[in-house]
Amino acid sequence: MSNESVMPTLREFVIERDWGQFHSAANLAKSISIESGELLECFQWNDEARVERVKAELADVLTYAYLLADRIGVDPNEIVLEKLQETRTKYPVEKARGRSTKYDRL
Repeated sequence: MSNESVMPTLREFVIERDWGQFHSAANLAKSISIESGELLECFQWNDEARVERVKAELADVLTYAYLLADRIGVDPNEIVLEKLQETRTKYPVEKARGRSTKYDRL
């Protein structure tokens, strides 16, 4: 999913409903956390979850994440790639492959 294909549709949706007034960076961050909790709830009692419900909750998380990125003026794809590069440095393949150990203990 590219930012270019999603953002115009999200912006239009928000404008049509005049919801931008509620979309401060803090409110969007809170909404991400709330929706993440609902996503986690799908797996509350076991690792098997209804895919349709997971998709719906994941879509909510992603929607708020894209809206927050837009609000603070960053490109979501760009910041993910930047963070991935940092993580590659912290977790070099030769030390991290097949391990879940935190970088400072590798």
